[in-house]
Amino acid sequence: MQTREWNFKSFDGLEMYARDWTPDGNMKAAVVLVHGLGEHCGRYAHVGATLAKNGYGLFGFDLRGHGKSGGPRGHSPSFEAFMKDIDGMFEKVKEKFPGKPLFVYGHSLGGILVLNYILRRKPELKGAVVTSPGMRTALEEQKAKVALAKLLGSLAPSASLPSGLDVDVLSHDVEVVRAYKADPLVHDKVSFGMGKNLLQAIQWAFDHASEFSVPLLLMHGTEDQIAYPRGSQEFASLVKGDCTLKLWEGMYHETHNEPEKEQVFTYLLEWLAKH
Repeated sequence: MQTREWNFKSFDGLEMYARDWTPDGNMKAAVVLVHGLGEHCGRYAHVGATLAKNGYGLFGFDLRGHGKSGGPRGHSPSFEAFMKDIDGMFEKVKEKFPGKPLFVYGHSLGGILVLNYILRRKPELKGAVVTSPGMRTALEEQKAKVALAKLLGSLAPSASLPSGLDVDVLSHDVEVVRAYKADPLVHDKVSFGMGKNLLQAIQWAFDHASEFSVPLLLMHGTEDQIAYPRGSQEFASLVKGDCTLKLWEGMYHETHNEPEKEQVFTYLLEWLAKH
């Protein structure tokens, strides 16, 4: 396996950090990774190593406002900025590996972004893998907080507040939780503007789910207390094309970091091979 770190410029001039994990021999396909809220692509090194060992390349980048990429922590000037950043990452991967089959893999916030990206951009991909997307969360039950996010999202879009993420239910693996808490690149910020844009994007994705244009693998832990599994179930029920919903019994939010993660990886690799 080879791993490289590199940078590229976003459409609006931000310095974006990227990292990839590729096999030593022939690469079957390239998988672009979109990570979750407050984290960074470096937390997926073990996922990249597993994919590379099986002939796939994983290409991750830190979202704007995250990890080693530029921008205020937890903020994006618009939802379209996220879409353009994903465009930029795909362009770089296509430049480096022209003609290779392409997949996209989004987790949590990254899942919301990927579902929207497919629906809005309609890219030519072999498939999309989405794990634990935050399509239904505790936030929707907090009407006052939602109203505040919508109001301040317009009046003070760059002002931020703690995300409220319950770190202790990321994974049953206590070492994963400990490492997350100690990670200097992790943050708990989300801006009002970004919150407002995400709320709108989630509803938009549900409204347009029947138009989903590429094969989709949706995976979710049944005990996820951060992003509720019913969000994935609801979205899958609306997709008219090739959609596989895999619910992992008893697992928390980060299925790729659970003690039983090898089962998750085996299932993922079988799905990739089919597509």
